[in-house]
Amino acid sequence: MRLVEAAGKRYALLQAARDSDYVKKVYGGYFDVFVAAFGEEGEIWDLYRVVEGEFPDKDELEKYDGFVVSGSPYDSYGNDDWILQLCLLLQTLNTMKRKFLESALAIRYILCRALGGKVGKARTGWDIGLRRVKLVKDLGPCSFNGDLSENPPSLSIIECHQDEVWEVPSGAQVIAFSDKTGVEMFTMGDHILGIQGHPEYTKDILYNLVDRLLINNCIKKDLAERAKLGLEMAEADRKSWGMICRNFLKGRSQKNPLKRIPDYWI
Repeated sequence: MRLVEAAGKRYALLQAARDSDYVKKVYGGYFDVFVAAFGEEGEIWDLYRVVEGEFPDKDELEKYDGFVVSGSPYDSYGNDDWILQLCLLLQTLNTMKRKFLESALAIRYILCRALGGKVGKARTGWDIGLRRVKLVKDLGPCSFNGDLSENPPSLSIIECHQDEVWEVPSGAQVIAFSDKTGVEMFTMGDHILGIQGHPEYTKDILYNLVDRLLINNCIKKDLAERAKLGLEMAEADRKSWGMICRNFLKGRSQKNPLKRIPDYWI
């Protein structure tokens, strides 16, 4: 377990993917990427590499103000020991009403699976690159975003997945969709937020991931080229997404946290 020590609120990253050589070299690891995106001064952040079987003890859960579940290349419907253990942990956190935020790749679908939803391979295939996410109209206020009616109709986010949610868990509310996927974001109560895209990703991280997928024959060359071209022509709304995620984790109810901000998250 790795710590970033401070004297404020405490959060944990449940890392469901192994660090790539590129991310370790450039950023120090995915833990540092997530803390840079969602952390704030005065907080404590712990790392649990759940993909390697490292989990917090049950009696430690109460000390955390929130959890972030990373993406993963593993199948959400697999039965590896660590995946089943993660499902149990998410069920426990849901019962405890502990805040947890989940970003994409296959692992977001573990959240749906753990809480009773249905997931599977995307009917339209891979979604890689920049995607415009449309916010649901007339949703009403959520615990972390105030009144959605005054927010922008859509935000761009980096995506990389080949699974999709077919049915959200009972009690979940879909709050965003796209022309590719019917469930881009959902909430459950005021303690769960699932995001299909990667608010923590930078362009270079996705470029490297696309190259690795291509080398390993997971995707075709034309798809890789389209994904890179899309990122060259436009920017993800990283600053807005970072604010959304931080507001959720910190329990802030800002009037317009989804409102577009003119510059980008760096």
